[in-house]
Amino acid sequence: MIKLAYKPVGAVMGMLGAMAAGIVIRKTWHAITGEDQTPDAKDPNVPWLHVLSAAAIEGAVYAVVKAAVDRGGAAGVNRLTPHEDRLSSMS
Repeated sequence: MIKLAYKPVGAVMGMLGAMAAGIVIRKTWHAITGEDQTPDAKDPNVPWLHVLSAAAIEGAVYAVVKAAVDRGGAAGVNRLTPHEDRLSSMS
């Protein structure tokens, strides 16, 4: 039951996390390159190094944000529920 109740909360937290990750990615890319947007991988005029660097930054930021959101959400649910109903696994 707790896992079912957590699903909509987790979905909202995931969307907010993705929005936050997008902001972090843009700010990080801007700090590194001075450009406002990450390069389009399909643009043949963009060097491979820029495309792959942007992809690596995006992947790292999204992975960290996803882990933080998942862990924080599970910890929050566990704090609010009785011990026997706690989430042992989010799968």
